[in-house]
Amino acid sequence: MKNFVMIGTAGYIAPRHLKAIKDTGNNLVAAMDKFDSVGIIDSYFPNTHFFTEFERFDRFVDKTIRSGTKIDYTSVCTPNYLHDSHIRFGLRHKSDVICEKPLVLNPWNIDALKEMEKEYGSKVWNIFQLRLHPAIIALKEKVKNAPKDKIFEFDLTYITSRGNWYYTSWKGDVMKSGGIATNIGVHFYDMLSWIFGDVKGNIVHVHTHDRAAGLLEFEKAKVRWFLSINENTLPEEAKAAGKRTFRSMNIEGEEIEFSDGFTDLHTKSYENIIAGNGFGLDEAYPSIRIVHDIRHAKPIGLVGDYHPFAKKELAAHPFGK
Repeated sequence: MKNFVMIGTAGYIAPRHLKAIKDTGNNLVAAMDKFDSVGIIDSYFPNTHFFTEFERFDRFVDKTIRSGTKIDYTSVCTPNYLHDSHIRFGLRHKSDVICEKPLVLNPWNIDALKEMEKEYGSKVWNIFQLRLHPAIIALKEKVKNAPKDKIFEFDLTYITSRGNWYYTSWKGDVMKSGGIATNIGVHFYDMLSWIFGDVKGNIVHVHTHDRAAGLLEFEKAKVRWFLSINENTLPEEAKAAGKRTFRSMNIEGEEIEFSDGFTDLHTKSYENIIAGNGFGLDEAYPSIRIVHDIRHAKPIGLVGDYHPFAKKELAAHPFGK
């Protein structure tokens, strides 16, 4: 049995990590979040020590280690801009770290973490659950078996409606979340680079508070992509069905069905990591570079080969920014 501690237990994604720790037969020694809406812990680890102040959590973890109990893993589920600091916390306590995406906001943060891995002898692991999805694995195999000179045409569309709360939260602050491409798109960019190879070009057509669209050119594909949190960008059929999300991946006119099969991917990720087969810092580079470059690119507008949804009417910021 491995001993875990968790930072960010009140967050949206934390229950998946709690379930993964439980399902893999391990123990959560301590958890921390500045918010105390963490009753979900009772469903998994009712005896976990919980803290709302980082300093007290730090002291408890240090005392636990000095008393002879090893902390094997630190799970990080905090807001994006805090990942780097909380990963460092885990490494300094000589535990491996399992971190939600995006691992960090900038490529050079990864370089610093690699130095810390060497210094403390621990590893940092990414949650890249799409790499474990059967439909995505099948797509990777299809691309691998295609003629070497084949360049695939690929369209990615992901719309996940968010209300006005989004802009008040840390997610609406580019400095904290990295913006839309980072916050809701980074796992797709990881998937794309994993399947199609190195990035050859990265063009941004539209990038506003509620959407982003562009063209990514990989070794084996040209990918038109569109991401949005605005429900008005949903296709009419999705609106008519009362849906608030729309997800589509289309390769050469063929739709890839990947709506199902997500239930246990965090648990599978944990199983692989504990077995030493997870995705480390080097695997994070391509997607973090992509979102960094998108964040700093100047949108060129509706020029060239752009995603059809990029033409949708732009919306004003709900708070007038």
